Amino acid sequence: MTHPLLDLAPLSAAHFASIEDRVARLLRTGQDVVIMQGEALLPLEGAIRGCAGPGTTALNVVTGPYGQTFGDWLRDCGATVIDLTVPFHTAVTAAQIREAFAEHPEIDFVSLVHAEAATGNTNPVAEIGEVVRAHGALLYLDAVASVGAEPVLPDAWGVDLCVIGAQKAMGGPAGVSAVSVSERAWARMAANPRAPRRSYLSLLDWKERWIDGGRKALLFAPAQLEMLALEACLDRIESDGLDAVMARHAFAAAATRAGALALGGGLQPYVHDPREAAPVATTLRSPDGTVAADLVSRALAADPSLPLSAGGGPLSREMIRVNHYGPDATRAAVRASLVALGTALAEQGLGVDVPAALRAAEEAWR
Repeated sequence: MTHPLLDLAPLSAAHFASIEDRVARLLRTGQDVVIMQGEALLPLEGAIRGCAGPGTTALNVVTGPYGQTFGDWLRDCGATVIDLTVPFHTAVTAAQIREAFAEHPEIDFVSLVHAEAATGNTNPVAEIGEVVRAHGALLYLDAVASVGAEPVLPDAWGVDLCVIGAQKAMGGPAGVSAVSVSERAWARMAANPRAPRRSYLSLLDWKERWIDGGRKALLFAPAQLEMLALEACLDRIESDGLDAVMARHAFAAAATRAGALALGGGLQPYVHDPREAAPVATTLRSPDGTVAADLVSRALAADPSLPLSAGGGPLSREMIRVNHYGPDATRAAVRASLVALGTALAEQGLGVDVPAALRAAEEAWR
């Protein structure tokens, strides 16, 4: 008996290339786009290991846990790393990047996360890119969470390595990812004797054996299910219109923030300035005397499918995340999350006003 998920015809090189072209259109980029057969950590690490080495001086911007990971990879490559760490309740500024260059003019690589779903902030990449390009450094961007929720424009912003994944705002699978690569980044990799070769981490293998070969023969058998799911994800975004998809995420973020403030009980937005809050997820600071992870467990008791989670690691005591991305960037998901949080807070003896929260959320969505 045939099975639609098992008995799949091989994915051709032409089909694979056509999906890459659609990712390039999504990013509005003329750079090379490489789809990689793994979760986004694969191109994120591959891009750093391809470009960084003992002669690299990297400015690593830390606005959440992924920035910390990038710094670890850069040091492992032998790079000199200057960490620019800002409080997780805010965003980095172009002025801070400019000051770092003034203090360390030898910086030639900047690593940055666009939207930190883990902490709920988003960074002003367009302004930062202008500063980085003026100093001639490469700009590496993790846009895994932001793509589909807010503009991601590698060419316009001067991003040399832009990594995306489909599993968040794009509403797609976690097992496939992509990276756009500028000519400057390719040149840096080609000149790096430590760049991975004949490796799953190697972007240069894709360049030499796939792109330079006219995209005629794939390096290995592609993951058909993930590639077809990514294609379906692009179908949906193109059908709805990217602007409409991004607007839906912005509305969900605004509604969640407004609803949480109206809910009461001591719940507060974790990111202080709404202009610095990511549209992909809203983080909330749990009330004094409560533990965020406990509140989330109580909120999920009635409906485990709600897009709620506690912060990771030590943030699990103080941070609640409403992950309103992809299929959960809806009125229904926001309303249900607010009701569940209100119930959990009330069980802790805290005064809440759920009807007021729902009214505020609805008004913000409008």
